[in-house]
Amino acid sequence: MLIAPDSPYLADASGFSGRADELFLPETEAEVAQLLAQANTAGVPVTISGAGSGVTGGRVPQGGWLISLEKLTKLEIHPGYGIFGAGVSLHQIHAAAAASKQLYAPDPTEWSAALGGTIATNASGSRSFRYGDTRRHVRALRVVLMSGEILDLRRGTKPPFEIPIVPAPGSTKNTAGYYLRPNIDYLDLFIGSEGTLGVVTEAEMDLLPAPADLFTGVVFFESDDVALSAVDAWRPVEGLRMLEYLDAASLDLLRPRDKSIPKAGRAAVLIEQEMGPAGDEEEAWIERLEASGALLEESWFATSARDRERFRAFRHSLPEVVNDLVRHRKLTKMGSDFAVPIPKNREMLAIYRETLDREMPGQYCIFGHIGDAHLHVNILPADEAQWTKAKDLMTEFAKQAVALGGTVSAEHGVGKRKRHLLPLQFSAAEIEAMRDVKRRLDPNCLLGQGTLFDPL
Repeated sequence: MLIAPDSPYLADASGFSGRADELFLPETEAEVAQLLAQANTAGVPVTISGAGSGVTGGRVPQGGWLISLEKLTKLEIHPGYGIFGAGVSLHQIHAAAAASKQLYAPDPTEWSAALGGTIATNASGSRSFRYGDTRRHVRALRVVLMSGEILDLRRGTKPPFEIPIVPAPGSTKNTAGYYLRPNIDYLDLFIGSEGTLGVVTEAEMDLLPAPADLFTGVVFFESDDVALSAVDAWRPVEGLRMLEYLDAASLDLLRPRDKSIPKAGRAAVLIEQEMGPAGDEEEAWIERLEASGALLEESWFATSARDRERFRAFRHSLPEVVNDLVRHRKLTKMGSDFAVPIPKNREMLAIYRETLDREMPGQYCIFGHIGDAHLHVNILPADEAQWTKAKDLMTEFAKQAVALGGTVSAEHGVGKRKRHLLPLQFSAAEIEAMRDVKRRLDPNCLLGQGTLFDPL
């Protein structure tokens, strides 16, 4: 179908927008294969669209055809695994898994995201501290190549051609560029490739037994320094699956929505631990919290599933507030996705604060996955001039993250908006090795044109 210039399909959650000649909504994998083969023969670029919750422009076309996978909604729950179409939302997967007393471990912030998009970006989220990224939970994929060929790939199936090796950064998380590691499985090429190597239509994913009980809290501190010391002390706690951070500016942004945030709170750490059979975790946490210097009386602790959902919504509402503010100002989002090795966490945070307090005072907030030294900096410029300045600052932060052994993208991918950062992390030879893999699977370089690499 023809697509209007103002169609919601032509933008993502960051506000980045594009254009397309036609929009297709295939209902079956066979239709996807037919469309790709037709486009390949005609030399038409193709962009694959998920739910539009991304923030790097990967799903935003710059011409050609746009194929949305929203109608691929297969959802089957089995003991220990599920089989899902690419268009199924994370909310649907979490709900279906919970109904069977199982857990889908990956927990990206935006539950409206489609599974296919989270596989394309190798998304992670708040529970990645314990469970890692999406890749760790993929058992099998069905992938359609640009030629129309359909691949049915399971763990253990090796690539049919030699894979170049590109070294990994020292951070615990990375989704910048292709996953080119020794002895990888074939499906690993497509996970995190941002829709540029093939189209994931269906996935078989691990499901874990739901934990019997959780210890969950939002712990407030009077200062950043005290909060960071607590984080360092708590990282080794067995069974801890969430260690999240919000700075003072983040709390100030949330206060209009939640009057119960304590006035003295200038930092918060969200914790969640899976309780063992002995059930003595609460007593251990009382000792840890008393030793940490936390605002113990003002902190929140869950006594029910409803409390835990409230805490999740509290943490996840912050990106919504930031996105709403940016959209109101009619600008694209200016947020980082950098991660560094855990021992460099304080150093990277100090770089952020010193620079932003000097260059953009009062116009930023920092939050995110501090357990993995993966914090999101969101700069909140008031106008285009400040936005341009903020973009330059983000590039400098990316250079600093790489210099500390980290990555320019830990979970969102680089898409189109941030592809200029890829050469900061990888050499020209390493990027050319990635392009060689791209050409092997998509010889005409039509799939996801402009994502990851400049168009040839």
